[in-house]
Amino acid sequence: MAIYLVSFASDLGWSAVGPHQVFFVRYVNWVIAFPSAALGLGMLSGVSWTTIITNIVCSWVWVLTYIAAAYTTTVYKWGFYAFGTFTYLILAMSTLNESREEAQRLGIARDYIILAGWVNLTWLLYPIAFALTDGAHILNVTNGSIFIGILDILMMPLWSIGFIIMSRRWDYKSLHLDFSAQRFDLEGNGFHGTLKGEPASTTNDPSHSN
Repeated sequence: MAIYLVSFASDLGWSAVGPHQVFFVRYVNWVIAFPSAALGLGMLSGVSWTTIITNIVCSWVWVLTYIAAAYTTTVYKWGFYAFGTFTYLILAMSTLNESREEAQRLGIARDYIILAGWVNLTWLLYPIAFALTDGAHILNVTNGSIFIGILDILMMPLWSIGFIIMSRRWDYKSLHLDFSAQRFDLEGNGFHGTLKGEPASTTNDPSHSN
């Protein structure tokens, strides 16, 4: 984030696309920031690694299609824009619906809803910001940079502070944040199985058979 802001202040990290300036450093920041938020929400909520990785990939596709749109000078840029925005909607539904349900199961639904709502409210404004800047070039470089700069500050620095403050109340043992281990036991029904520390299902236990 700091490198990104320095690049903007120094008028670096941009290229000319027709008569317009496109700050590619902005998208480099998003490629790091958006997946980081998706990872943080996924780790907090307790969803499977498959869901976390899928959300990260969705965030990358979203940003990369916006880059393609920014560097396309024809009307086809809006095709890339549509693909990227659709991918964002998939990411939003995952973080607001499925992940929220998992967080509820872990007893941290309130904190998760606040953090996920914060991220998704900010994410909701990015398609609008892109359309007004590198999409239709309605806002000039200065006004566009201010608009997106405010979103970027809300997106990671302030959100990260809120995440850290709320994290003091969480039971890390129940969150299973160990990257070297599976988040869930393989026993039990369904894809997720049972949380570590919970008694496994006895449905298939021979000692309970007739």
